[in-house]
Amino acid sequence: MTSTKRKRIKLGDVFAIPLPDGRFGFGRRFKDASIAIYRYIGSYIEDIPQDEDYQFIVGVYDDVLKSGQWPVIENRPFSNEEEAWPPPACVIDKLTDEYSTYYKGEMRKATKLECVGLEIAAVWEAEHIIDRIMGDDRWHSDPLK
Repeated sequence: MTSTKRKRIKLGDVFAIPLPDGRFGFGRRFKDASIAIYRYIGSYIEDIPQDEDYQFIVGVYDDVLKSGQWPVIENRPFSNEEEAWPPPACVIDKLTDEYSTYYKGEMRKATKLECVGLEIAAVWEAEHIIDRIMGDDRWHSDPLK
């Protein structure tokens, strides 16, 4: 009988994300259940990004990271605790059309203008992150435009 023990996720873990075309995307674990997706796309699993240049940072379900479908290839510790936090995200109340920002676990009222350029707060499934890496932006509509 094989063990199905799930691995503990650590801040700074870098995950290899298999892409449909055989290449690999990469993501680094941040605080607040977030993952930073690197701009760099590797030709093979060890062809890892050399710098911390991200194309986007979003929330991700823990089961995606714990499942093993995206293996951890290394850990890149953050130089300080502040660096480990994802940037602020925008929350839009669909009923009242009011805006807020979410940052470090706290909500703060905001204006539409303050939300321009921020990621919309959401938790993403694996396939939606892969679609976005591959250039399919249908899961990332920008209601601020």
